[in-house]
Amino acid sequence: MRGTAATTAAATAVLLLAGSGCGATPHYEPPSATYYVAPNGDDGSSGTSPGEAWRTLDRAERTGLEPGDRLLLKGGARFSGTITVGEEEAGDADRPVVIGSYGGGRATVAATNTPGVSVHNTAGVEIRDVRVTGGGSSYEQEGGINIFSDLKGGEKLDRVTVTDVEVSGFRAGIAVGGTESGSGFRDVTVRQAELHGNKDVGLLTYGPEFDAAEPAYAHRNIRVEEVEAHHNPGDPDLTKTHSGNGIILGGVQDATVRASSAHDNGTRSSAKAPAGPVGIWAYDAADVVVEHNTSYRNHTGSAVDGAGFGLDSNVSGSTIQYNLAFQNDGPGYYVYTSKKNGAHKQNTIRYNVATENGRKLPVNGALAVHGQDIRNLDIYQNTLVMSDSPNGPGPAVRLRDGQSGVALRNNILVTEHAPLVTAEADLRPRDVVLQGNDYFVPTGPWSIDWAGRSFAGLDAWRDATGQERADGRPSGLDADPCFAGGALPEIRSAADARLIVPDCAALVGKGLDLRALFDTDAGSVDYFGRTVGTPPPLGAAVPSASE
Repeated sequence: MRGTAATTAAATAVLLLAGSGCGATPHYEPPSATYYVAPNGDDGSSGTSPGEAWRTLDRAERTGLEPGDRLLLKGGARFSGTITVGEEEAGDADRPVVIGSYGGGRATVAATNTPGVSVHNTAGVEIRDVRVTGGGSSYEQEGGINIFSDLKGGEKLDRVTVTDVEVSGFRAGIAVGGTESGSGFRDVTVRQAELHGNKDVGLLTYGPEFDAAEPAYAHRNIRVEEVEAHHNPGDPDLTKTHSGNGIILGGVQDATVRASSAHDNGTRSSAKAPAGPVGIWAYDAADVVVEHNTSYRNHTGSAVDGAGFGLDSNVSGSTIQYNLAFQNDGPGYYVYTSKKNGAHKQNTIRYNVATENGRKLPVNGALAVHGQDIRNLDIYQNTLVMSDSPNGPGPAVRLRDGQSGVALRNNILVTEHAPLVTAEADLRPRDVVLQGNDYFVPTGPWSIDWAGRSFAGLDAWRDATGQERADGRPSGLDADPCFAGGALPEIRSAADARLIVPDCAALVGKGLDLRALFDTDAGSVDYFGRTVGTPPPLGAAVPSASE
């Protein structure tokens, strides 16, 4: 009946426009409906007002949702079942179907053996102000909010928004997926979401297998903001791949993760898995920005990963900046690819802070770069502090073979005892170059391990390897950065990042002018948003002595 009414109204509107001209006629919008569901409702009612609410989600599932319609659940109430928006529903980015709560508080969608909210082969959908919980096989195989396309032909469905939600008890809290080359979603926003207690991952985007010769990303323009992914434990029985991640961006082009956090994930991930979980990371992706986030106390059950942030296989043109990583099992930051295909290139890691990482795997240090084929990677203006872990000391930076055009500049590297840098291969400056960094060991002997040789001083290492030379002159320092929180600051929250601000003049104006020397954009502000001068400081923060 609604379809007939809409058609009649549309025909009338067309006739009015034809007879009166466009100037005086308001823009026509087809009628839309609002449906209500409440525990004291009646599935025999119309559902179109709070007083005529339906009682169950099963009744709501029998009604198609047209563009502009709203399905609202009674706030504070719990509803068993699932909500599905299918291929013949929604579809208008400018007039989204809205699924949410009314009254006061969030309604709960309690799913068993199904997704909680499913958007399949359509878009123009807004999901807001709901709590979604899973049970039964939902924890083993479903996405709590599952946004999925298996359309062919490279079509990208336009606009899905998820805001102010809590999702727990699924394999993935929120999943955005596509299975056909180039087909998926564009303009997807996830904002103010708490994702916890999900088996494999808090938030995941994914696409089909990546083809380096003809990259075709499933999703475009993905925005993740103010999302907290925590206590997603992983699967102790999953031995073929990783589990227990916070936020993963895969199969995307043009994506941002901002003002979000991943913590306490991976506690039950398998000890036999070939890869481990990570707090926030990207793979098979281009033009990703990860900024102003925190990633901490993430774990791995195996002997790999457990990092705070990462750029994994087939990532290009992407940036990790202004982030804080602390007390992760693995490195604070890593760059890795298992593919020798030229698709991991032109990435940047800058103005980040890492401290007390490598709690389980100190060998990987505060930052690790390794893989088959990493090209044109810029790592600059970071503060990387590596105190001894319960499993021993570790380096500030670990470098392995398989790199070309990698540059580490203007970083502060601090370790408690271990070598400041460990390079396991004979990396030449054209492979990896270190310039203008500060190297400091507050409690033990100064050392760098390079291709099986140990160097006890900056000059000796420079002379033997050609590192720490810029513009024909020696570069780099071995000065105490005078952190406000002491030589090895203990950071337990984002607010504690102030403890890594240098508190003396030793590093003021000592950075290399990256723009003049290397045509590298050094950025205009530091980790705290303070203006960066020319030349920039060393590390992620402007020294307080320069203010």
